[in-house]
Amino acid sequence: MKRKLTGFTLFFLLGAVASQAQQNQEWKGKIAKNAAESTPYKIQYNQKAPAGAPNVVLVLLDDVGYGASSAFGGLIQTPNLEELANSGLRFTNFHTTGICSPTRAALLTGRNHHAVGMGLFPPPFIYGDFPGYNGHILPENGTIAEVLQSNGYNTYQVGKWHLTPGSEYSDLGPFLRWPSGKGFDHNLSFLGGATDQYKIDNFVEDNQRVKSDGSHLNKLITDKSISYISKQKSLAPDKPFFLYYATGAAHAPHQVSKEWSDKYKGKFDAGWDVYRESVFANQKKLGVIPATAKLPERNNFLKAWKSLSPEEQKVNARFMEVYAGFLEYTDYEIGRLIKHLKESGQFDNTVFLVIIGDNGASKEGTEYGVTTKNPNATTGIENQLTRAEYATFIQSEYDKIGTPEVIPSANYPLGWAQAANTPFKLWKQDANAEGGTHNPLIVSYPKVIKEKGGIRNQYGHVNDIYPTILEFAGIQQPSQIKEVTQKPLHGTSLAYAVNDKAAATKHTQQYYTIFGNRAIVKDGWKASAAHHPNPLDLAFYKGEPKPSVPNNADNDVWELYNLNEDFNELNNLAKKNPEKLKELKDLYDQDAVKYNIYPLVDIEYYIQQIKLGNSIVTPVPAK
Repeated sequence: MKRKLTGFTLFFLLGAVASQAQQNQEWKGKIAKNAAESTPYKIQYNQKAPAGAPNVVLVLLDDVGYGASSAFGGLIQTPNLEELANSGLRFTNFHTTGICSPTRAALLTGRNHHAVGMGLFPPPFIYGDFPGYNGHILPENGTIAEVLQSNGYNTYQVGKWHLTPGSEYSDLGPFLRWPSGKGFDHNLSFLGGATDQYKIDNFVEDNQRVKSDGSHLNKLITDKSISYISKQKSLAPDKPFFLYYATGAAHAPHQVSKEWSDKYKGKFDAGWDVYRESVFANQKKLGVIPATAKLPERNNFLKAWKSLSPEEQKVNARFMEVYAGFLEYTDYEIGRLIKHLKESGQFDNTVFLVIIGDNGASKEGTEYGVTTKNPNATTGIENQLTRAEYATFIQSEYDKIGTPEVIPSANYPLGWAQAANTPFKLWKQDANAEGGTHNPLIVSYPKVIKEKGGIRNQYGHVNDIYPTILEFAGIQQPSQIKEVTQKPLHGTSLAYAVNDKAAATKHTQQYYTIFGNRAIVKDGWKASAAHHPNPLDLAFYKGEPKPSVPNNADNDVWELYNLNEDFNELNNLAKKNPEKLKELKDLYDQDAVKYNIYPLVDIEYYIQQIKLGNSIVTPVPAK
């Protein structure tokens, strides 16, 4: 059967051929003793992007669940994300890895995160010298930025990086795992996983440490993005750019001016249970969840909002007011970037890929939330306060929530995390559950997308973004980058679904593993196992007995779901269909060997390394 070549396909193929031809250039002139008798031959050393290649803006938000943004039915107003979605597409079945560095590694390399050594985080969080967990992305796993850079794009990165080992933080180098070493011409970044939004930790520009002027990080990275784009427009107006815009929001610490948080005064007084019901109804109206969907029960770890005292309700509502203001302010800054592209005439030929969260909403605020003290109640370390004392302490911190006074781990309580993850169960780190990995994706490309505001239900994973960008740009994946032979990509381009909403899913199998929590999806069937002990198993306060939870992966209980009919995992079919469960578990074991997933490094192993003094490596100080 002959395949019909659409204009989009021809654009991709012609660009791929041109790109490959430029990479294999040979000098074809003639050399004689005298220049007059010789024949010069010009090689184009700086390759040009394919004609008409789009700009690409890749936006990655942090710790935002499926049910937070109004673009996907949430009660937090994100009008600029809504505008992108309404003029582009909403991908409703998109997935991340379940936690930050692994998602970023898979996003930029197009490969599974264990396969590139990022099973968890880069050092200083050392979990053991295992191939899947060493935290060093090697040159054979090149990034999308490196490919675009070598094909005529300027490449920029701003915001969170979290892919550099702590021992390489010094601005003396090496820079192989800084943004500059991974294909970015320029960057304004913080190297770690979290930072104060005003006093920015490990803040670097290009290959030098810099100091913040005290402005909010959102403003700084947007100003810098606009500066990069403006300079390029004036110096090389026909050259496309790639911008990787990775906010620190809405990761802890939740910090934003009262101008934004006070917009939500009283908006969450009805509590997290009502929030979930309201968002669930909105999501059905938008069409981003099935019309027949049912809302999961509140997690049994959480209290009903109505059971809280008025004092507890007041402080808990304030946590969510701040988080909402933080996220809406982030949307505002993204809007400034969009406005600049429109005013400069670049928006229509710009691909926006917006991933609303590198994982689900965070459970790291635990039961009461975190402000100026971290209870340390999820790391096997006894809280210095009793449960009642800590609850009272949090209530006394009402006026500090969201301010520059809070510590880097300042976070909202777990009830709001479940609310922000509506309609799914569980949270960030829970790679076994959709609540940990199921995040919204918005794709905007006015020049190409025909259906404005369309819904796409095809399965997608964060490792699909790299090949998607290549296809949009009309560039072929090279066999080598900087003379290093490249390992295969694991993702599948999502471009096939852009103008064909009925297209069958092409990415049909994918594993998930974080802290021993694990799952595998195959053709819409999902097998999953929650690993114990998890951080909440280990939470205990002063005066409480230390929890004792056996740690043996073989004892973890596997569940089975048919996501084609049960997208948010309400009907466990493990007992009804043991053959299917075994089939999927066998596939998981095969992937575990193929991608270096084993050993299952978990939270208890991490705690053990802390006690042995092996977990924290002090970064080399800047000179």
